[in-house]
Amino acid sequence: MDNLFILLLVPVIAALVLCFVKGSGPAKWIALGFGLLELSLSIPFLCEFTPDATIQFEQRWMWIASLGIQFHIGLDGISLPLVLLTNGLIPIIVLSSFGKGYKGNFYALISFMQTGLLLVFLALDAFSFYVGWEIALIPIYFICALWGDGDRIRINLKFFVYTFFGSILMLVALIFLYNQGATRSLEWNDLVALNLRESTQRWIFWAFFLAFAIKIPIFPFHTWQPDTYTHAPSAGTMLLAGIMLKMGIYGLIRWLLPIAPFGVMAYSQLIMVLCIVGIVYASLIAFKQQDAKRLIAYSSIAHVGLISAGVISWHAEGLQGAVIQMVNHGLSVVGLFFVIDILQQRTGRRNLSDWGGLAARMPRLAVAFLILLMGAVGLPLTNGFIGEFLLLKGVFDFGVWYAVFGGLTLILGAVYMLRFYQKTMLGPLTEQHEAIADIKGHELVVLSVLVFFTLFLGIWPKVILHLSEASVTNLLNQIKF
Repeated sequence: MDNLFILLLVPVIAALVLCFVKGSGPAKWIALGFGLLELSLSIPFLCEFTPDATIQFEQRWMWIASLGIQFHIGLDGISLPLVLLTNGLIPIIVLSSFGKGYKGNFYALISFMQTGLLLVFLALDAFSFYVGWEIALIPIYFICALWGDGDRIRINLKFFVYTFFGSILMLVALIFLYNQGATRSLEWNDLVALNLRESTQRWIFWAFFLAFAIKIPIFPFHTWQPDTYTHAPSAGTMLLAGIMLKMGIYGLIRWLLPIAPFGVMAYSQLIMVLCIVGIVYASLIAFKQQDAKRLIAYSSIAHVGLISAGVISWHAEGLQGAVIQMVNHGLSVVGLFFVIDILQQRTGRRNLSDWGGLAARMPRLAVAFLILLMGAVGLPLTNGFIGEFLLLKGVFDFGVWYAVFGGLTLILGAVYMLRFYQKTMLGPLTEQHEAIADIKGHELVVLSVLVFFTLFLGIWPKVILHLSEASVTNLLNQIKF
């Protein structure tokens, strides 16, 4: 089993089938079935993967012959964890929405988005990467605009404009790079091999970086994120935070570092400052939040700021930490948003002041919530610990004071997350919540799976680190000055 193209084909078929499914009952089961099928098809690639620096399972076809553009996909130790994260979280996100009554069109958009996400992580030519980048944007816009709440149209228009502006900048850079080589190619190997002047690399850096920084988002390009996360439907928020923002971090690693190393070196101090400022700023804002979704939204900005700092640190430990922490953050943030969704469904509210003492009536949720929360703050033996340790090691090697302030994400994160738990689960139970029901059925399954991987990757992080080590080392060795 070595046909990568099937991973792109199955969600397309799923989207087409789901478009014609009217009832919510059949739609959710068909979507879950396709999601689990896609996940099962991913497992052989993990089993047959050799953890070295090579690109494996490559496939290529001529796509636009007149322009010499190929469709080229493959896997290495950096992209494989993200493919597994994507295909692992999609069925979890689908299952988490079982109680919502969504019809086939909703799940079709999720499947179509999955295709774009996978193409981003599999692409070995810039044209395919850009197509996947844009494909993923369209369905999430409609998911948030059609099933969100509040002033969703204005908020999602802002989200779309921000991200599309970044995409246009990246497209301009790609067109320029296409015309630089003797053979006019957008292949990853050919773009990395270009002998670009330092002045050229500087503006190429900004064209790529702005596109990726908006998607992640990195301070100060984050202003679309809190409102979008807050007013999107829970499944949309999980897709955005759990998977989609990883496209930007992956872009930094796969495309920005090797194509414009002089640009990265020239502006690394500035970008590191932006990442660290974002960590501190978002953590302080999170501490003041009463809306639970906004709290986790700002928490996400702080955590991805540290991941981005690890990438920009230009050290193997930082890049290794970024790869594993992308997976860990995806698991943790999806779990936390699902906990909020459960509580909102039960109580009709999501302000911290409206909850309290729920552990007395929801002991299963309280335990799952606590484990996910500990993973999010990086407690040893949970998934977040080793990733944050490696990230801080990379940032420390870049500069001691950056690590000192970057480490505030752990301290401040522990403060506002424990406050979140205390306000929600502990204290006196209000009379109106006396009859509140604990998690069961699909809710228990979703949280059990996420809790299992929170502990499993905390105890055995080598599963991810072993996959990515050789590819990260090879990437750093390939960077030319």
